[in-house]
Amino acid sequence: MSARKVRLVVDQIRGKSVNDAYALLQFSKKSAAEPVGKTLRSAVANAQVKSQEKGSMLDVDELFVREAYVDEGVTLSRWRARAQGRASPIRKRTSHITVVVDIKDS
Repeated sequence: MSARKVRLVVDQIRGKSVNDAYALLQFSKKSAAEPVGKTLRSAVANAQVKSQEKGSMLDVDELFVREAYVDEGVTLSRWRARAQGRASPIRKRTSHITVVVDIKDS
């Protein structure tokens, strides 16, 4: 999916608590909400694993989205047949989604 489409969804969750971000992504009509949600779940799971390695418990309700950004990935080039034996290019764009979660400071 192109980075431009994914940025529309990522801009909505930046700075929100994790629970609010989950709710926004669940009810979003954008198709980019699914991969962003998977990335957010992965970031939360990684935070839980890191806290367990340190020997402390992590409450998911205290997490918020500190950083969220999208970079362009590799563009796959394909060709589509057109009239009179010609070909026109199809660019299948990809993107790299990054989500960083952190604990709220009280």
